[in-house]
Amino acid sequence: MLPSPMAPPDTKPSPKPAPIAWVVVVLGLGACAAPWADPGLMLAIGVAAALLGLADQSTMPWTKPASRLILQACVVLLGLGMNLAELARAGGTGILFAVGTIALTFAAGLGLSRLLKTSPKLTILLSSGTAICGGSAIAAVSTVIAAPAAEISVAIGTVFLLNAAGLYLLPEIGYALHMSQEQFGVWAAVSIHDISSVVGAAKRFGDESLQIATAVKLSRALWIAPIAFIAGLWYRRTQEAREASGSRPGLAFPVPLFIILFIAASALRTYVPAIAPYHESYFKPIATHGMAAALFLIGLGLSRRALKAVGWRALTLGILLWVLISVTSLIVVRQTIE
Repeated sequence: MLPSPMAPPDTKPSPKPAPIAWVVVVLGLGACAAPWADPGLMLAIGVAAALLGLADQSTMPWTKPASRLILQACVVLLGLGMNLAELARAGGTGILFAVGTIALTFAAGLGLSRLLKTSPKLTILLSSGTAICGGSAIAAVSTVIAAPAAEISVAIGTVFLLNAAGLYLLPEIGYALHMSQEQFGVWAAVSIHDISSVVGAAKRFGDESLQIATAVKLSRALWIAPIAFIAGLWYRRTQEAREASGSRPGLAFPVPLFIILFIAASALRTYVPAIAPYHESYFKPIATHGMAAALFLIGLGLSRRALKAVGWRALTLGILLWVLISVTSLIVVRQTIE
């Protein structure tokens, strides 16, 4: 029998979240404001909630755009801690290492992705996180290539895992190899993903190493904007983007507003030094807690169903890229810096 003309369309209603899901999300976001809240820990809590079936992005779709918006805001706030003049004075070493290691990481990532059969977007996320500055780079790039929440979770989770390893392993390797303060500072900045772990590892090695590592790492963080811009161009030229937009791809790509604001924030920090105390006292803690909230929401996208779609290949790719960049940069540092 034909359906009545007045019958509603045959569509399945979106599943509603269970009351326990709202409780988990509210408690999780509230925990992000606690002094002990850490982005990596909150990501793990979000992932655990999703894997246990307590909360899931499929029933709470608003968490995906919310996490991206929060991440973009945090990237802008991080720019307030980056003095362009100080980064420029870090010297040519940091710039040369940035250009060489970023190019090597992306080339290796694309090559290894063919062997491991990882998705293009996941490969770009892992390469960006390894080449530049971990979670911040992944956050920036993910927004311009419309990466799925599951792939963002896996990429950031891989980075946090390797950060923890680098924080404890690299100082011990540096001591065993009798590296100088400058050698270790540059090596740590290039090899460790996130600046928080870079600072932690370099501080264990020495005060001079800490200063060098911080300057070099912050100079690398300035590559977030151009890499995100290039990633956006790549995404615009894919068949998926063409079908979604219905227009022909071209080189004219509007720079996302948050990238413009990130650069403006860095310039503001440079030319208005008085903002530094406010950044340390207010903006930096807000960015840290905001990143924790965003990663908690992103973790909700890593359900068991999503994990099956990603698999073990992402972790393997992340480890291989990290080992490659660490060993290569160690050799170059030992040969060029005394």
